[in-house]
Amino acid sequence: MTLPIRRSLMLAASATALALGGCVGSQPGPVASAVPAPAPASGDSGAGASLGPAGDFSTMYGEAKDGKFTVPAVKQADLQPAFRRARVAYSGKEAPGTVVIDPAAHYLYLVEQGGTAMRYGVGVGREGFAWSGDATINSKQEWPDWYPPKEMLDRRPELTKQMAQLQSGLGMAGGPSNPLGARAHYLYQGNKDTLYRIHGTNEPWTIGQSVSSGCIRMVNQDVMDLYNRTHIGSKVVVLGSAQPTPVKVAAAASPAPATTTR
Repeated sequence: MTLPIRRSLMLAASATALALGGCVGSQPGPVASAVPAPAPASGDSGAGASLGPAGDFSTMYGEAKDGKFTVPAVKQADLQPAFRRARVAYSGKEAPGTVVIDPAAHYLYLVEQGGTAMRYGVGVGREGFAWSGDATINSKQEWPDWYPPKEMLDRRPELTKQMAQLQSGLGMAGGPSNPLGARAHYLYQGNKDTLYRIHGTNEPWTIGQSVSSGCIRMVNQDVMDLYNRTHIGSKVVVLGSAQPTPVKVAAAASPAPATTTR
């Protein structure tokens, strides 16, 4: 049974709540559920081959050239099968194109037509369990610069050595060593920045974990795939901390589209 999803995003005023991307929180809310998808019929171009063989993993998570940078291949040992990209049947009521994040289960769903969703494993910050709400993707960036909040630099002064004076202040230029990874989605409520991000990571082994800092982090190959499927203005729903109905991986995702609206 899918519970109704009606909630508002509440922003914390305390700067000490900021993590790598500046996550802030409110009280947890209800959770939508997803159910296992049946194996696709032969020739079904919507889902692709069954997930499991090493070739499929290599296709999704192999080394990728991206502009002037190279995204390293993900080692199978660093990404558990449960958190690899897959298409699943989805029982939520959200409109196609909606991004649904379940911090408790460490999943992000991109709702599709016809009762399915593309599911990605994610890592979440500790603050990810403390808030739920609706937002929109206000902007997206490839290889974004990272500007850690002053409070983080005060707590971790060793980070200052990695910073440089960039166009928007003290930060780290985008690139493979940047904590925001290959892509970032910036979430707003109305005209206000929630300080919450969906971004890549160069630490794939943290997917499926509640890490000590950061917003919603994804394997770089997955955040690049999501980036190509979302649009400016896409709705994002962050769920609360109740446990969802378990979902089993049924099929591998089809390749990301070649173009996107930004």
